[in-house]
Amino acid sequence: MCGIAGEIRFDQRVADGDAVQRMTGCQSDRGPDGSGFWAHEHVALGHRRLAIIDLSEAGAQPMVDTDLGLSIVFNGCIYNHHQLRAELQGLGHRFFSTSDTEVIGKAYAEWGMDCVGHLLGMFAFVVVEHASGRVMMARDRLGIKPLYLDERPDRLRFASTLPALLAAGDVDTSIDRTALEYYLTFHSVVPAPRTILNGVRKLPPATVRMIEPDGRFTEHVYWTPAFERDASRADWDDADWQEALIGSLRTAVERRMVADVPVGVLLSGGIDSSLVVALLAEAGQSDLATFSIGFDSAGGESGDEFEYSTLVAEHFGTDHHRIAIDSGRLLPGIDGTVAAMSEPMVSHDCVAFYLLSEDVSQSVKVVQSGQGADEVLGGYDWYPPLASVPRDQAVEAYSRVFFDRRRPALEKLLNRAWLDETDAPTAFIRARFAEPGAETAVDAALRNDTTVMLVDDPVKRVDNMTMAWGLEARVPFLDHEFVELVAAIPPELKLSDGGKGVLKRASRGLVPDAVIDRTKGYFPVPAIRQLEGPYFERVRAALTDPAARRRDLFDAGTVESMLAAPNETRTTLGSNALWQLALLEMWLQENGIR
Repeated sequence: MCGIAGEIRFDQRVADGDAVQRMTGCQSDRGPDGSGFWAHEHVALGHRRLAIIDLSEAGAQPMVDTDLGLSIVFNGCIYNHHQLRAELQGLGHRFFSTSDTEVIGKAYAEWGMDCVGHLLGMFAFVVVEHASGRVMMARDRLGIKPLYLDERPDRLRFASTLPALLAAGDVDTSIDRTALEYYLTFHSVVPAPRTILNGVRKLPPATVRMIEPDGRFTEHVYWTPAFERDASRADWDDADWQEALIGSLRTAVERRMVADVPVGVLLSGGIDSSLVVALLAEAGQSDLATFSIGFDSAGGESGDEFEYSTLVAEHFGTDHHRIAIDSGRLLPGIDGTVAAMSEPMVSHDCVAFYLLSEDVSQSVKVVQSGQGADEVLGGYDWYPPLASVPRDQAVEAYSRVFFDRRRPALEKLLNRAWLDETDAPTAFIRARFAEPGAETAVDAALRNDTTVMLVDDPVKRVDNMTMAWGLEARVPFLDHEFVELVAAIPPELKLSDGGKGVLKRASRGLVPDAVIDRTKGYFPVPAIRQLEGPYFERVRAALTDPAARRRDLFDAGTVESMLAAPNETRTTLGSNALWQLALLEMWLQENGIR
């Protein structure tokens, strides 16, 4: 919905308004509809607005509630803001706008840090108490909306994007070696609170931080899905789970239609986005705009899934837009995609989402997406091998099927100076899998992927690429109540029928059978998966740039071998390993990290 920024001083100095203005300006793409600034002594807040709810000036930010003595900046959408408004009015609160931002402020005044438990939606927000100087910052349960931090003993800066913090200046841009190992092991995922840079951290999902005027703070994790069986549903059969799943998803989809502007759907032609369209059609949504994308074929791979998206669009009578990306847009699109990244990401989906969002943003401001279904419902092929693994062997089994590379391969790829003493990725997974809950190896993997890997890869990818064009993406499969329900479903019901079995069976009669029975698809960008011609030359240029040679992250001989055969080295899950190295260097060079 927006881009937020701010500075909080702990040394009695006045907040640096110029730095906040630079951060705010850097996020203009996230909020093309307006800009705002507020400062009071030790705190300054900035905001770029994408007007979705309460399009009037009353909904502008930073929002100052003089009656409550609060100032707020907020990125996201509170889907139950109408219901909360009525509840808060019943408790005596008076409203001056129809925005969900004001609802957050009143909720904070009424319930303090517990206000987050009342919010249904995606959000990152900061609330400042004028009288006390206390500050609360919070992030939604699934980390759909980002919040990056540059922390020093004398001050804290925050922003919706990492490059915005760089624009403020005075950031430690040295590379975090542990984060580098995570990046090269977890498909570019760097779990919170780390980022690839030592000087920038991110508030973890489902976390509230309360900050005192002197800089002391406490953090509270307010939501954790259990991924274990619910005794009250012990007698449920497959049909019961199907009914509950569709009912919960129906609610999630309807919630995400809350807006004062039209809402469309990104329709890939897979079961997830097709089901979103089906449920909206069932609810009587008319003139629904849907969008799909296609690329030229390359290396024997098809570049589009128009056959299925068109089938769904015709079946439900949507206003469908087939966006065929001319090959001339793809190469410059790569550089635009890198510039839009808050952190380096490697999936070729990034380029697809970036170019798709560019065109979609010409028609609508808000879209729903099927993102997240594979992680919460067991749709990927690394889950079935875990089904027969004892819980106490889950770490090794998961590492074997999920890690891009294990420690011995990492030691051959990275120069010695960039290696940690310990195997940080394995230690991270071991600690995650040791947490209470998650009864089986599959449950442990799904919990980790839903709360960590999903947040800092697909979710971040969609947020970055859509917001680069002032387009807000909403993800009903990551409605936290839906996630809680699905987490309780026995793993065998999820893994059946080639993955997402319970969803497929629940979709019969709602979605055309051809979509349910098709081979699993993805956003294909063949020219990147099969590097050749100008795309390969772009990769070579990044890895041989003087900045890359000075940084000396990777073993030169290994890189030369990969450049000599650019499509031979693949990660465990089939990604082009050379592209992974090049994307990191492209991002570092784009952001002036020398």
